[in-house]
Amino acid sequence: MDDFWDDEPAGALGTVLTDDRGSLPFLLVHGEALAAAAAWALGEAGVTIVDQTVPWSALVEAAEPFVLHDSLCPLTPPDFIAACVERSAATGAVVVGVRPVTDTVKQVAGGYVGATVDRETLLLVCSPVVLPGAVVATLDALPTHDLTELVAALRASHEVVTVEAPPTAARVSGPDDVRLLESLRDG
Repeated sequence: MDDFWDDEPAGALGTVLTDDRGSLPFLLVHGEALAAAAAWALGEAGVTIVDQTVPWSALVEAAEPFVLHDSLCPLTPPDFIAACVERSAATGAVVVGVRPVTDTVKQVAGGYVGATVDRETLLLVCSPVVLPGAVVATLDALPTHDLTELVAALRASHEVVTVEAPPTAARVSGPDDVRLLESLRDG
């Protein structure tokens, strides 16, 4: 029986982040809470969901990729999550889903609006963020639930690869964004 388990492909563990997001994770998208939709996507991607009470040491001991899925990116397609997990496992890099910046971004200096920032140099972090087991082992705990801050911190000491996520993986900031995501999914 032990041989059966030894032949199984390596899995991934993951969690849906809801902390520090106010009540937004509980808005409804297609009749389900955003957090529930995000959990469904993780499960469909083949990720074993663990809650945030699991000690970090258990994640280190598991030596599997750890997938962070933002509840505010509820419609991230499961096949995209699975592809990010596969890429992380194959390369040993942190893999981050990102969206291009479409808004105009301006510099501000001394209280005055200045030059326009080239959008081609900017990305929006969305979901997932996949930490290879080796990266999990270097951390004492998850340093932040803010994925943008986490990615910035990880860049200092780990290889980070960004992958453009589909439009349905966009992060929502309120009910209007949820309606937009629903229309993208239905359209």
